[in-house]
Amino acid sequence: QVQLVESGGGLVQPGGSLRLSCAASGSTLGYYNIGWFRQAPGKEREGVSCIRGSDGGTYYADSVKGRFTISRDNAKNTVYLQMNSLKPEDTAVYYCAARSGVDCSLSPFYRYWGQGTQVTVSS
Repeated sequence: QVQLVESGGGLVQPGGSLRLSCAASGSTLGYYNIGWFRQAPGKEREGVSCIRGSDGGTYYADSVKGRFTISRDNAKNTVYLQMNSLKPEDTAVYYCAARSGVDCSLSPFYRYWGQGTQVTVSS
């Protein structure tokens, strides 16, 4: 079983940057496929990006492609989401999630979830 803790959220102005962290305990993160999701008030949870455990392959939602970058530091057992050129519509609670299997996915079918970190983009 793996426990996930997100950090790095906060308030940022449009055009700014944040780096979210997803720290794992209880298991080696490299064994899992990791996804980042977000949920804004009144909206469904949306897949943002994911990284495959086997080879580090990545996927991005069209809404964040070219602005967000997912990466993994196996030595720190942590996955990051670097968010640049942030927009007000990026405002949401961001969650990381883990699942085993051959690939990651932007669909929320993950077994393990963190508690989330709030990202607010506003001037």
